[in-house]
Amino acid sequence: MASEKKSITILGIFAADLAFRATRLPQIGETLLGQGFAIGPGGKGSNQAVAAARAGAQVHLITRIGHDLFGELALKTWHDAGIDTQHVQVMEGTSTGAAFIFVSTETGDNAIIVASGAAVHLSPDDIKAAQSTIGASAVFMVQLEQPLCAVEEGLRLAHKLGVKTVLNPAPAAPLPDAVYPYCDFITPNETEAQALTGVAVKSSDDARRAAEVLLARGAGCVIITLGAQGALLHDKNQSLLIPAFNVGKVVDTTGAGDAFNGGFAVALAQGQTLAACVRFGCAAAGLSVTRAGTAAAMPSRAEIEGLLATCD
Repeated sequence: MASEKKSITILGIFAADLAFRATRLPQIGETLLGQGFAIGPGGKGSNQAVAAARAGAQVHLITRIGHDLFGELALKTWHDAGIDTQHVQVMEGTSTGAAFIFVSTETGDNAIIVASGAAVHLSPDDIKAAQSTIGASAVFMVQLEQPLCAVEEGLRLAHKLGVKTVLNPAPAAPLPDAVYPYCDFITPNETEAQALTGVAVKSSDDARRAAEVLLARGAGCVIITLGAQGALLHDKNQSLLIPAFNVGKVVDTTGAGDAFNGGFAVALAQGQTLAACVRFGCAAAGLSVTRAGTAAAMPSRAEIEGLLATCD
């Protein structure tokens, strides 16, 4: 039965994406001519909020930004997506987050450096101030681009309030064992799963071994995204490999994980089966990689449902 609570609260950062397209990364001391440049809205938390909002959810965002041009870009992005910003704090004297993104013109793959800016000041107090919003939500989702103390408090409080919790452990970082029992769902990619568990994830069987490690630490359900292979859904009751959607030429993989997590959270908030939730996330990710950018690449609900309908 679908939950009566349908909204999603996301703790995460905004970062202005400075994307450079080139055939490869330069070596130290080398200057390379690029083949393209763009500035756009990014940051995992913000991307996931935009993805979830475009996929049909009411979304509340908890974050901090600076009083600067990148902060103005953030506010416009959230306004256009219909995201609630009552828990966004605009800080004086510090910059909004920014990210350097290298995108390969050969493969569409990426490499990223993130500076969290004002969001580095996110703390448990930001979580406590949003307690009523979190408690009224169906899903609370968070990543690891802000201080771990805020992440822990968010997961702990949401879990205590009976809200489904999703931890996207990106970028990968060591986690205290006490965090895992607060995670109803944990959604690493292959690299993050290996960093957390020590299991090299090269196949779906490897992913199952890594998932077992995370379950043993207390996570309720593990979903490991596997790029072109899809995503592994693994808990104590089932282990399913949900295929990826091949929608067309891969242009930019930068926001694929955020598209997946945003889509997954929407379906979860709507009470769909876990397999259907993962499939919904895979459809969102499959559409996103056919477009350049991150937030700008997030598909609409109509696009996701259209893709799912054609593949039924």
